[in-house]
Amino acid sequence: MAALTCPFIDPVLVRLGPLEIRWYGVMYLLGFIAGYYVIKSELRRKQGPIPAENADDLLFYLVVGLLLGGRIGYVLFYNLPAYIAAPWEILYVWHGGMSFHGGLLGMILAGVVFSRTRNANFWSLADIGALASPIGLMLGRIGNFINCELFGRVTDLPWGIVFPDGGNLPRHPSQLYEAFFEGPVLFLILWILRVRTAVHGQVLAAFLVGYGLARFSIEFLREPDPQLGYLFFGLTMGQLLCIGMMIAGAALFTYLRYYGVPTEKRSDRTSRVKP
Repeated sequence: MAALTCPFIDPVLVRLGPLEIRWYGVMYLLGFIAGYYVIKSELRRKQGPIPAENADDLLFYLVVGLLLGGRIGYVLFYNLPAYIAAPWEILYVWHGGMSFHGGLLGMILAGVVFSRTRNANFWSLADIGALASPIGLMLGRIGNFINCELFGRVTDLPWGIVFPDGGNLPRHPSQLYEAFFEGPVLFLILWILRVRTAVHGQVLAAFLVGYGLARFSIEFLREPDPQLGYLFFGLTMGQLLCIGMMIAGAALFTYLRYYGVPTEKRSDRTSRVKP
């Protein structure tokens, strides 16, 4: 049976003269919209730490943090020598180049700034942001698949796909693997955990460990970035960053166990215990 060939969908949704609206950009927009409704719903359910009407303000901070952090992270983690040689190309965002780990750090920093300006509990806001993230991650990976980029390694499995920049051999559609495990699977875990957590911040810690584990595992089937290849112990840059991410998540779990602020639900139960 002949292997499937990418693209299945024209990466450009609409062409208006020199202007192009690409599916990848649409996926980002849909991710922001979905994240907004998740954030607003959780703020209403928790009745705080900020009014639900301020969800758009929180989302604005997170989007700015994501875009700036994602771009800076890509420059630092994935292609620093090229940008040192031509630093003006850092501004050429239309050429692509975003790092999830950089975007995550940017969103965390933005969340810290927002929580301080609004005198809100950062860990509670971080839990809400973590819950909203898998939807955007799933849509972003689908955008990668439509663009036929970030493809997997060569495979002889029947669902292997020939990608334009990957030679003539079929490869793993690793973008779809990541879309599934970093999207609905991770979201379901966090959705269940959000009402069972004992302290604020545990959903964020679970996200760090869960995403890190999913991404680290799937990268064994993904072609490494051509400008970097394999690094220490045959691991990719994405895997090394995910190791740090999982360690940070585990450390956060430990910290919260001893110093975390109890959730409202746990606090209510504790207050009803007779002395």
